[in-house]
Amino acid sequence: MEILPHLPITASLHARRHPGINLGVRRGFFSIVIGALGLLSTGLSSADQPVFKATSAKVVVIPIRGQIAKPELYILRRGLKEAIEDKVDTIVLDMETPGGSLEVTFEMLKALGKFPGKTVTYINREAISAGALISAGTDEIYFAPDGIIGAAAPVLATGMEIEATMRGKIVSYLKARVRSMSEGKGHRGEVISAMIDMESELKIGDEVIKQKGELLSLTAQEAVKTYGDPPQPLLGAGIAENLGVLLDRLHGAGNYSVKNLEVTWSERVAQYLTRITPLLLGLGLVCLFIEFKTPGFGVFGISGITLLGLVFFGQFIAGLSGHEPVVFFLLGLGLLAAELFFFPGVMLLAVSGAALMLGSLVWAMTDLWPREPIPTSGGVFVMPLVNVLSGVALAVLLFIVLLKFLPKGGLWNRMVLDAAVAGVPAPARPLIGNGGASAADLLGKTGIAATALFPSGQVDVDGRRYEARLGMGFAEAGTPVVVTGLAEFGLIVEVLS
Repeated sequence: MEILPHLPITASLHARRHPGINLGVRRGFFSIVIGALGLLSTGLSSADQPVFKATSAKVVVIPIRGQIAKPELYILRRGLKEAIEDKVDTIVLDMETPGGSLEVTFEMLKALGKFPGKTVTYINREAISAGALISAGTDEIYFAPDGIIGAAAPVLATGMEIEATMRGKIVSYLKARVRSMSEGKGHRGEVISAMIDMESELKIGDEVIKQKGELLSLTAQEAVKTYGDPPQPLLGAGIAENLGVLLDRLHGAGNYSVKNLEVTWSERVAQYLTRITPLLLGLGLVCLFIEFKTPGFGVFGISGITLLGLVFFGQFIAGLSGHEPVVFFLLGLGLLAAELFFFPGVMLLAVSGAALMLGSLVWAMTDLWPREPIPTSGGVFVMPLVNVLSGVALAVLLFIVLLKFLPKGGLWNRMVLDAAVAGVPAPARPLIGNGGASAADLLGKTGIAATALFPSGQVDVDGRRYEARLGMGFAEAGTPVVVTGLAEFGLIVEVLS
């Protein structure tokens, strides 16, 4: 288990073993978008899809296996949110873990506290270290016949002991957390504290269960033994031969339906994607911007959609968002495209679109829960805002680098020079001088689009090429146009009907 944030808790040595969207302009765009959105669901196993029969109780079984790490947190958080939406009655943690990250453990305990129904841990077959703390956060703890729990003292990730003063602070904090989780749950607080603190004595009545100088670990039989007056189980609510027997005991045979989740490759991948969210955002935004400024639909558009799709995919698998942020992002992208290609200069569409896009990205990274009001405090939005602003800053930086190092004037002047009449490249002419025509000579003249106009590009007038911009809409290369006005850097043209 990692301590704030890189300190693990492990068993003691003697313990048991461990998009360039053009709104109809760039054909094929929406098919690519749909494919990217499909990525959100392809990473989920069929077991992840909530299917319940019309029976009296709904149960979700979530595996907590191996080291406690981000994939386990992701599937727990996502499973709990789906369970709340589906009005599930019982969550069962199918646990076999040697321990892991304390930071992740606290996040898992926080998530368990959001579930309004019953939470149960089935120790199948061990809950060592962090597993013991997570078990303490559920309503009931059941054991397989050979189950074991305990040895939750904090140590460094290397296995070395923590310096005494720091160790004392950590142990004190953990014991306080355990007491707050265990109120009204019998001897649980005392028992888990004895698993954390080697210097803690566990004594109930006149019987000493653990002396100072050792960590407590319990077998299934020891955990269900009763102590005190009135007698109460030490820790476990019971022993069940297997998970099916436990569910029958909880809800009655045939009186429940079960959904089993599994940690799949998607959770494994998401733990890395969420770490590089700003980088994915920055690269994706740059690719989409370049796609907007180039004719046709190509590699930059596909790359931008894919990179931003990975951002949403990672946040969805991490259990932070549903599909709704993607819809709002695409709506914002559509408004921005409408501004660029159909209503240039309006600004309202562009500002609204950019706000929707950035807002949807913040939404996708925010840990919001079903049936809970949106938090009024800003704390929950801090990291999402940091990630988004970092991504935007990176995009701006990358674009400045492109402007500086691309040859002959940078990206703006080189972005649309590849397409030409009859496929023969030619340089663009200035409006005046160096062989260019005068402004009066150009007004009213007809020509053809030398490149696609989206809405900017180049036109050929009297055999000469000029930078040009459509007042509204778009035009493919070869479309007849007429010069209707002059702008600071080129011509204003309209498509001949």
